[in-house]
Amino acid sequence: MSPRLKKGLNISLTVIFIIALVLFMLTFSIGVPIYCRFFYYIQINTLNLTEQTGWSYEVIKEAYDDILNYCTLYGYPCQTGQLKLSAMGAAHFADCRVLFMLNFWVMLASGVITLTLTLLNRFKAVELARPFGRGAQLLAAIIAVALPVVIMLLMLAVGFESAFDVFHMILFPDKTNWMFSPKDDQIINVLPLDFFVNCAIIIAVSLITFAAILIVCEAISFKRRKSKEEINTDK
Repeated sequence: MSPRLKKGLNISLTVIFIIALVLFMLTFSIGVPIYCRFFYYIQINTLNLTEQTGWSYEVIKEAYDDILNYCTLYGYPCQTGQLKLSAMGAAHFADCRVLFMLNFWVMLASGVITLTLTLLNRFKAVELARPFGRGAQLLAAIIAVALPVVIMLLMLAVGFESAFDVFHMILFPDKTNWMFSPKDDQIINVLPLDFFVNCAIIIAVSLITFAAILIVCEAISFKRRKSKEEINTDK
């Protein structure tokens, strides 16, 4: 392979690596409040859902588990335990299920791509480029950190409730079935806005933490590379 072709291949693989790593970080962070169900269980008490609704902890937990099983696993019916669910509400959760499954498969695919390219680079089968003399993961981390910062600034500017509505309008265009009726779709009574605010916070914290770990690892790696270069120069 000619040096020019090899360089082009390395740059292409680096771009793929950065995109895959950003997607993995994003989908993994989104998955934290989805798959860590204790995050919701804790809030049944902290948000006083039993007092506000009159339903027991067990009834609320069952409703949440049922709908999460449907949205994240195969073979489960769309139901909300002992709580009412209308046809429109079920249709919205069917739409949510598509997005939840998409998030899972993108997380899996991007994780495999990221790991594969990392190992290939580690064992010198490919040579990922170093943008600005740094590891490609640093650029991915910076991009990933910028996302929640920009989103949080937008939410502060328009308010979370307005941002929440816009979010639904973008993800579910030309649909209004996400506007639940508390009487016909009782599950919405145990999914208050504060819960979604907390989900947004945990996603942002997870993403920033992930990015911070990558930045620290790259800083350590960069320092080691500089030390080796200095030792080789002295020789």
